[in-house]
Amino acid sequence: MWYDWGKPHSRFFVTCDSELMFGGQYEKKKNKKGLLIGGITAGVVVILAGGGVLAWKLLINTTPPQETVKNYFALVEKKQYDKMYDMLSESSKEKISKKKFTERNQNIYEGIEAKDIKISIPEKEKLKGNPVTVKYSETMQTSAEEISFDNEMTLQKEDGEYKIDWDSTIIFPNLQDSYKVQIQTESADRGTIYDRNGVVLAGNGTVLEVGLVPGKMGDDAAKAEAIKKLAQMLEVSEEAIQNALGASYVQDDSFVPIKKIAKGNEEKEAQLLTIPGVMLNDSQDRVYPLGAAAGHLTGYVQAVTAEDLEKLENKGYHANSVIGRSGLEQAYEEELRPVDGTRIIIADETGNTIETLAYQPAQNGKDVRVTIDAEVQKTAYDQFAQDPGTAAAMNPKTGEVLALVSTPGYDPNEFVLGMSDARWNALNEDASNPLMNRFVNTWVPGSTFKGITAAVGVDAGIINPDENLGYVGLSWQKDASWGDYHVTTLTDYGETVNLVNAMTYSDNIYFAREALKIGADTMEEKLKSFGFEEELPFDLTMQASTFDDDGKIDSEIQLADTGYGQGQVLVNPLHLLSMYSMFVNDGNMIQPVLKYEENAAAKIWKEQAVSAQTAQTVKQNLLSVIENPSGTGASAKIDGVTMLGKTGTAEIKESQDDTTGVERGWFICETTEDMPNQIAVVGMVEDVKTKGGSSYVTQKVRNIAVSYLQ
Repeated sequence: MWYDWGKPHSRFFVTCDSELMFGGQYEKKKNKKGLLIGGITAGVVVILAGGGVLAWKLLINTTPPQETVKNYFALVEKKQYDKMYDMLSESSKEKISKKKFTERNQNIYEGIEAKDIKISIPEKEKLKGNPVTVKYSETMQTSAEEISFDNEMTLQKEDGEYKIDWDSTIIFPNLQDSYKVQIQTESADRGTIYDRNGVVLAGNGTVLEVGLVPGKMGDDAAKAEAIKKLAQMLEVSEEAIQNALGASYVQDDSFVPIKKIAKGNEEKEAQLLTIPGVMLNDSQDRVYPLGAAAGHLTGYVQAVTAEDLEKLENKGYHANSVIGRSGLEQAYEEELRPVDGTRIIIADETGNTIETLAYQPAQNGKDVRVTIDAEVQKTAYDQFAQDPGTAAAMNPKTGEVLALVSTPGYDPNEFVLGMSDARWNALNEDASNPLMNRFVNTWVPGSTFKGITAAVGVDAGIINPDENLGYVGLSWQKDASWGDYHVTTLTDYGETVNLVNAMTYSDNIYFAREALKIGADTMEEKLKSFGFEEELPFDLTMQASTFDDDGKIDSEIQLADTGYGQGQVLVNPLHLLSMYSMFVNDGNMIQPVLKYEENAAAKIWKEQAVSAQTAQTVKQNLLSVIENPSGTGASAKIDGVTMLGKTGTAEIKESQDDTTGVERGWFICETTEDMPNQIAVVGMVEDVKTKGGSSYVTQKVRNIAVSYLQ
């Protein structure tokens, strides 16, 4: 049988012999057609064995041109530019090197963040001749928006394979080889954070950009002196300034930016202007008007990192974006963040726009209004600024958080404007830990916890408020099994040891005895129902309160200590405010809220945490702490205002005999009557041992309440 492949010298003869091919006698009842097919197949095998490689290439089907087009763009999607180049015709390769081809395609496709490239080719049509032209439709997603267009590709058949006649129009139809694809960015503004009254807590404002004009700095000696002086004032290295001045773009009349500083320090600004060559320009940046007073609350923004961009792919961030790093800036990042506008164009050699390929308009971030009262926030910070500590304020009826303070604080403006290594190290090495956010942490609550123990015991029917447990002195232990361990208290208030007196005079022994009666199981169960070992539902992440390291009260001594807020009890300040809210809300624990809403209804976190009767009973006993002139919190009394409250001193020491430990001072108070401005405030100072104990904190908390109530 002869086959003609359409080329000279392509004829060859195939011999079909069934016995030779199959090694045995052929069965005549077999279909003859099968023999013919088998013979042909076998013939091909024989030819291959004989080295007919060219014939094999000619025999198999060449990849259709349509599939070649699809394969090319599949490589674009995979960013395999070298393999794309291998698909080009010889004439195309003569016009552009692999290096330039790779660079052009990579710069354009990756520059516009092209992805999800899809090719649609009309129903297969027989393409004849050489070359052939394949028409197709193309879509792709970009950093701006989807781009779609119709295009065509010419292919040449070389050595039995279709190769692409390439030029830049394959990327975009109107893109000539001499044209460029450009990305233009339109800046958008980050949203502003306002307090409940419209006061800016974090927003876009004016700062000063300090820079140098080289031509006005004088000779080399004067220049060196100017650099030295400026470095000292701005807390930057001389090397950094020299590097900035040495940039390739810098001319004698150039303004070379060195550092941004806060605006308003007239003395410092005047000193800077005495340095030869210094110029001050207004610039826009993120500003925090309350500074350190709200540093831990607002947090700050910083430039995104490569890691950020990887995590936030497809979220609209780019290399020049900023992102909230902590506090409100981080909590509300999704709302606050802007999306810069992007325009992708084709520009000619002179920069004129030939075509706009895609356009996404800029979207400013949304403003956020929070429940914080800036004046209460500042007052709280001022009260605690001299001590490592924390304070929180909340409307006990609505749950609206009015202040969250951690002292000492840090100025978030420093993080935004630029912080020297020396300043960063100083903050980290400061023994008072200004970078530590104390209001998100948990602390040993001391006697402020007695209100919670009372609620547990009364609600369980175990604590009878009127029962007189009897006077046992200022030191007590259950029995000899406790060894040397004793519970101690400070005040001998007489023979009537009941709930109201124990609360008024803060009797540790009373609450230790009652805790033993309550029992570990009931105590654990009830505390869990109050939200212990549970994340507080709040826009800022708060550490969960706990009553034990492993969730189990293991001994009588630990249980007794738990009763008066020692042992292993750790409470978050805001959680403590939420628990105390049940005393003025018929037993319901109100959920703290941070996002402001007009006339928002209170959200209940723990419905009927205790009964309304229990809440009323405990409230009356807590009132005596302030209202009774002998109460430990009597100094917090505000004329014309009825408040419940509780003092607390938590001893942090290695053993009962340890005299070197610290004493955490606490005070919590809460308005109890309907009034326009209701408030609950809690404050803690890390060590009050030499400062008068909890009374030191009581005055501070009172002053915060007064600032809001009057």
